Amino acid sequence: MPPRAEIRTQTKAVHGVELRDDYGWLRATNWKDVLRDPDALPKDIRDYLEAENTYCKTLMAPTRPLQRALVKEMRGRIKEDDASVPQPDGPFLYYSRYRKGGEHPLICRKPRSAKAGSKPREQVMLDADALSEGKDFFDLGDASHSPDHNLLAWSADEAGSELHSIRVRDLTTGQDLEDRIDDTTGEMVWARDSRSFAYVRLDADHRPSKVFRHRLGTDPASDELLHDESDAGMFVDIDETQSGRFLLISIGDHETSEIRVVDLALPDSRPVTIAPRQLGRQYSVEHHDDAFLILTNTDGAEDFKIVTAPLASPGPEQWRDLVPHRQGTLILSHLCLEGRLIRLEREEGLPRIVIRDLASGSESQIAFDEEAYGLGLDAGYEFETDSLRFIYASMARPAETYDYDMATGERSLLKRQEVPSGHDPAAYRVRRIFATAKDGAKVPISLLHRADTKLDGSAPCLLYGYGSYGSAMSASFRTRPLSLVDRGFVYAIAHVRGGTDKGWRWYLDGKRDKKTNTFTDFIAAAEALAEAGFTTRGRIVAQGGSAGGMLMGAVANMAPSLFAGILAEVPFVDVLNTILDDTLPLTPPEWPEWGDPIRDVAAFETIRSYSPYDNVKAQAYPPILAMGGLTDPRVTYWEPAKWVARLRATMTGGGPVMLHTNMEAGHGGSAGRFDSLKETALSYAFAIQAVGEAWPKAKAGSEKASTGFSD
Repeated sequence: MPPRAEIRTQTKAVHGVELRDDYGWLRATNWKDVLRDPDALPKDIRDYLEAENTYCKTLMAPTRPLQRALVKEMRGRIKEDDASVPQPDGPFLYYSRYRKGGEHPLICRKPRSAKAGSKPREQVMLDADALSEGKDFFDLGDASHSPDHNLLAWSADEAGSELHSIRVRDLTTGQDLEDRIDDTTGEMVWARDSRSFAYVRLDADHRPSKVFRHRLGTDPASDELLHDESDAGMFVDIDETQSGRFLLISIGDHETSEIRVVDLALPDSRPVTIAPRQLGRQYSVEHHDDAFLILTNTDGAEDFKIVTAPLASPGPEQWRDLVPHRQGTLILSHLCLEGRLIRLEREEGLPRIVIRDLASGSESQIAFDEEAYGLGLDAGYEFETDSLRFIYASMARPAETYDYDMATGERSLLKRQEVPSGHDPAAYRVRRIFATAKDGAKVPISLLHRADTKLDGSAPCLLYGYGSYGSAMSASFRTRPLSLVDRGFVYAIAHVRGGTDKGWRWYLDGKRDKKTNTFTDFIAAAEALAEAGFTTRGRIVAQGGSAGGMLMGAVANMAPSLFAGILAEVPFVDVLNTILDDTLPLTPPEWPEWGDPIRDVAAFETIRSYSPYDNVKAQAYPPILAMGGLTDPRVTYWEPAKWVARLRATMTGGGPVMLHTNMEAGHGGSAGRFDSLKETALSYAFAIQAVGEAWPKAKAGSEKASTGFSD
């Protein structure tokens, strides 16, 4: 028998509507304390979550041999002593690597040049495996060497709550300095003199809101405040221009941005605003010589353009078009190297890199011919270089790292991702098809299957979706899904609206009052895969995490018979209650994405119409596995817990519905590269079970909620 959550009804009236929440008690009143200390969780809630974990473990017990086999397979595809391609910076080559069996990376460097015939001596600057010893959770955040190469600032999260502590290591002695800064995002940017660095601190509501300058050897309590963001709807982060000249303080939500720059060459410099925030205007900044190069959507440039502005007066009145707007060609990012502007853009769902000579205006591009692939830039550390590094992969082809000589156009393959257990790209097929949404929109679907898989409708399918915040789903190489594909699955990604896979309009048509397009696009993708013979209805397992988990909850309510199972990872399913609660740290910045249901009745009704928790129906549901993290500050643990409780109390058949909460991790689950395989194995075993043997069925009414709970 599954656990049965106690009903402790809470009611509130919003816009004349009474909202009833039977399981709101699962949200601990001291939840902020739980982020720092999981042991602070109240006993009644802990007992319930642990009972759910026991139920999930019991029900999945027959798949334990399969889970072990999956972990072994997935681990076999990981090169245990893998290393990144070294990036040059001054006298050193910097890189990370793993030791065999290691969960966490070693941050290393070696001399850039060595005597002929000699092997450069490696220096391990930071051993994250050693730092993690004895800890239930450890996740290395940033590791940034100082410009003079004598120090390494590094950060780590030891609870999964994304609260990072920053330390500074002397690379001569190998010892950490006394400097320690807690409650940060983990990012840091060094000043040019290597005597100070900037960082972002989270406030009491877990919002990144303040930027400080820390001078080495001083008390962090006296750190100089560079920016204090008072708008609760804005987040703050930091970066630096590729030239190393400026610190970038970026302030923004999901539709408006503001950037302030600090001259890193001047120890006491103060922030200068590029352009004050203006609702709907977004921009990002790079630097070259005496100009800022700005990527922006101003003046109706929906898919963005690049403008220039003088350093002395960078305001919008000085902006001049350099790369004009082209509807349907979304400029994703830009980068300046000496004499050149590089941009990554996407057209018709496929990415390319364009290199522009700033003196002549001539352009060249890097693109590939496959139906679906991923392409990314690795900017490295240097500015004065003719070499551009990029990474290419397709769903069947392991990642390849290239250096591209921008002067000659020659490509040099530096590394091809190794799959130790073996991988033959020719044994697989990569396809891109399109589903027709109910309003006629063409929804891209990238898919992978073995060449010998029969496409007669008999194959099971894992269909992944996200569709929020403008995030595009790259059709790149992933080793883990091969465990499903090699068992006859078709692995597919639905590039639904809400992402920018087909441009910025694709994103706008999947947010706020148009959010339901995300859900109907996903359903259309599932139907299209069945109609084309890649699978069939009832043989599709849907998968999504975070906002993609909200998508899972929505399609489970809307089209339960279409799916053999639903995998909802850290699912944002209690949408209405969360977006109505402006005391939650992540709520005000979310209003531009979802709407503000507190002040806008129409937004309230829209969210109420699809919020998965609020739309659970008295109907049969497919098997569902929801996975959460106790210290998750983004999608709090009680969202999947409440959703599972309401499903059990309302559904009339189907299932089972299971909840697995990682009691020692947050949004990303287990941090170690091998530990995380166990959670993936659980997910994949669920998917295989869902399309295979029948699940034990509960009798009608047996999952109705009652007071207390029981195993």
